[in-house]
Amino acid sequence: MQAFFLEAEGQGGQRLCIHHDAQGPEKRGQILYLHPFAEEMNKSRRMAALQARAMAAAGYEVLQIDLLGCGDSSGDFGDASWEAWVADAVQACRWLKAQPQPAPLWIWGLRAGCLLAVDVARRLPSAPNLLLVQPPASGKTVLQQFLRLRVAGEMLDGSGKGLMAQLRQALSQGQSVEIAGYRLSAALSTGLEAANLSPIPLSPDRQARLLWLELASQQPSEWSLVAAQTQERWREAGWQLYAEQLAGPAFWQTTEIEEAPALIDGAVHGLLQQASGGDQKACGPLEHCA
Repeated sequence: MQAFFLEAEGQGGQRLCIHHDAQGPEKRGQILYLHPFAEEMNKSRRMAALQARAMAAAGYEVLQIDLLGCGDSSGDFGDASWEAWVADAVQACRWLKAQPQPAPLWIWGLRAGCLLAVDVARRLPSAPNLLLVQPPASGKTVLQQFLRLRVAGEMLDGSGKGLMAQLRQALSQGQSVEIAGYRLSAALSTGLEAANLSPIPLSPDRQARLLWLELASQQPSEWSLVAAQTQERWREAGWQLYAEQLAGPAFWQTTEIEEAPALIDGAVHGLLQQASGGDQKACGPLEHCA
């Protein structure tokens, strides 16, 4: 494992990266990890590290990056925009592909990082494979949940009435707002709200894979209607989809730092199955994957 700073192109500053070399005689693929939003990133640090090490042990080269204003990278959270994060991720993809023995590229997103992964994939010359862990329904949902943190806090002292509308108005006027210790810019909120999981159409000569993993308190359970419909749209767009539900805690939001061993094993198993061209886990529109 090696930590280094990647010089950001066009937006200044440095981005902290952690690079895990692929172990074993064969490099099976290259993976870029895109972290979740705000405090969910900090809650997920340990799980991301454990997963990255497991992937490296299975023969995958992994790059973790702290995006602009996040973690140990340059800038403050309030300086970030969605477009700047996309640019950071695209540059990280180029860095990976410039390494010796390039291999099939995967973009691994967690929570809001899934939305970013899809937007990044649209910007690349050729669609990469995608590993989406606990993808949210949309960026609009993520933003709404984030703004509610401020509303919930002020409702306790009776000052929260009409606050959501006030926050929305401030952002629409280009102002920043403070949420749970984070300064959210209008540029970031606009980009996040517009982000979605709409599939990327593939050309007839291009094959790409989507590994979709979710955690559930009871495994297996039924897919939500939104998830099932979204998965079906990706299949129709030509993607080879492997979807699985695994038992484990929602570690990105728990009070204490939690681990989800089933997710670590499930991600590696899914990657290896996809690399070997194994059968997809067939999930109908309202079925679970056992």
